[in-house]
Amino acid sequence: MRILLTNDDGINAPGLATLEAIAAELAGPGGEVWVVAPAFEQSGVGHCISYTHPMMIAELAPRRFAAEGSPADCVLAGLYDVMAGNPPDVVLSGVNRGNNAAENVLYSGTVGGAMEAALQGLPAIALSQFYGPGNLSRPDPFEAAAVHGAAVVRRLLAEALWDRSDYRLFYNVNFPPVGAAEVRGLRVVRQGFRRGTAFGVEPHLSPSGRRFLWIRGGRQDVASGEATDGTANLEGFISVTPMRADLTAHDALAALARLEAGFP
Repeated sequence: MRILLTNDDGINAPGLATLEAIAAELAGPGGEVWVVAPAFEQSGVGHCISYTHPMMIAELAPRRFAAEGSPADCVLAGLYDVMAGNPPDVVLSGVNRGNNAAENVLYSGTVGGAMEAALQGLPAIALSQFYGPGNLSRPDPFEAAAVHGAAVVRRLLAEALWDRSDYRLFYNVNFPPVGAAEVRGLRVVRQGFRRGTAFGVEPHLSPSGRRFLWIRGGRQDVASGEATDGTANLEGFISVTPMRADLTAHDALAALARLEAGFP
């Protein structure tokens, strides 16, 4: 198996090292693991691409590259430059430091990398490690992902739906904020929404008196609804959410059909 890895925390992130170990186990001795990851942290860039300026790419080691771009940029670099003519069998993005459940999905560069791979017609999985009191103080906060990651990916590749529609399915996996031994199982759930908490800004003055704004995330220990990703994680389960890049609100189409009548 040939596997392409990317992330949004950067080429030196500990979560990427966790993902490399997962990928090495999946690929086996006869497989190949390729890495194209951002040279610098790209958290929160979503599905951004560097459309208006070029990006530098550098080979750091065999099959290991750093690109000055977003995770989606890195996937494009991997497919059309680094691995040109011999694409991977699957693209894995992560393991992100922090959860990409509920509304975080919309901002996530980790999910953006997997989304781009799916748009390019490849099987893709985003993986993230929820941080919380149950794992922050552990020697390896990524333990749940490290221990269970290969089994989850292997099962998805073997048993999940992998269609060939225009907006292909891809998968978003979040590991709960607990140690590996405390993981209670796996749940296939929808994307949730954390009510009463959201991103915002916090103003600060620099020593020179200039005003700056820091983006602040909302509380992550809030349940995201019944049978959803964030709630499953807080209950100790690995969450698996099937996703597509199609943003159409299909449930609203029929109700809005009346707008067509008599226009103009």
